[in-house]
Amino acid sequence: MASIELKSVEKWYGEAQVIKGVDLSIEEGEFIIFVGPSGCGKSTLLRMIAGLEETSRGQIIIADKDATAEPPARRGLAMVFQSYALYPHMSVRENMGFSLKAAGVPKTDMDAKVDEAARVLKLEPLLDRRPKDLSGGQRQRVAIGRSIVRDPTAFLFDEPLSNLDAALRVEMRYEIAKLHQSLKSTMIYVTHDQVEAMTLADRIVVLEAGRVSQVGSPRELYENPGNLFVAQFIGSPKMNVFPANTPELRLPTPLPPNAAHFGIRPEHITLGAPGSGQIDGTVDVLEYLGADTYVIADCGSAGKLTIRGHGETSLAPGQSVSLAFEDGKTHLFDEAGLALRY
Repeated sequence: MASIELKSVEKWYGEAQVIKGVDLSIEEGEFIIFVGPSGCGKSTLLRMIAGLEETSRGQIIIADKDATAEPPARRGLAMVFQSYALYPHMSVRENMGFSLKAAGVPKTDMDAKVDEAARVLKLEPLLDRRPKDLSGGQRQRVAIGRSIVRDPTAFLFDEPLSNLDAALRVEMRYEIAKLHQSLKSTMIYVTHDQVEAMTLADRIVVLEAGRVSQVGSPRELYENPGNLFVAQFIGSPKMNVFPANTPELRLPTPLPPNAAHFGIRPEHITLGAPGSGQIDGTVDVLEYLGADTYVIADCGSAGKLTIRGHGETSLAPGQSVSLAFEDGKTHLFDEAGLALRY
């Protein structure tokens, strides 16, 4: 295990700056996830930590040593890509042990490491198979196993589940969570999927346009987003946000004068008879998902608001409703998008 620290890290491509002064401390054994929209710099930042991208300015400290100028092979890290990159002519055992064989590790030691990694990843029955005989999830486990045998100081995952179907993604999320519990290794994981981030991370780093927008536990980011970007990125469905001066809005206490945006999550709204809640609307669309039904209501100048309700509902499009907001669950943001206390 190793701690990793980024100090004022920047990345420039000519005149274009894609990483803009990132400061971040990652503790030993911590599971950190970088999230953000496409083009925010999360994969670039991961590759800089790995040494696959040069750091233009700043420092990268790994295990208390300055690794900024070190080549990838000397950083002691293992990286798992979204592409499995397995050798098709080799068995699972040969794929997992290839890096050790290339490094001249004795066969008995190599076999012991491969066997232990196979046990952790439940690959023991598959060691003699070729990659073509494996499912997508099994191939990804082999790619992870290839990293485990190297006994790295930290694991780096670059969107490892993006090539899997929905069912396999759920299965592999569980496998990676169990792997972290078992190895207790430092892990940095990149994804655009905030559900993966919420379910796996000790802390989430939300990136926006090359900058860290907020860092915190999944609960902290969900309950106390520091700005409008994080508020709408974390949570599914995303937070409803509308102008704080919406004339149809009925609140028990006046809002602060600098409040520009009002936010409420879909799961913190209940529906009732017209006039009973904070704002009235008309049911526009119902999205039935089994256990849940998302109700999209047209609330005049507040726009279309989403309500997360029970799967069974007697509502119908065109029906008039009132939206009641749960006490203590509303959010306010100023004109710059920064969170306000309310």
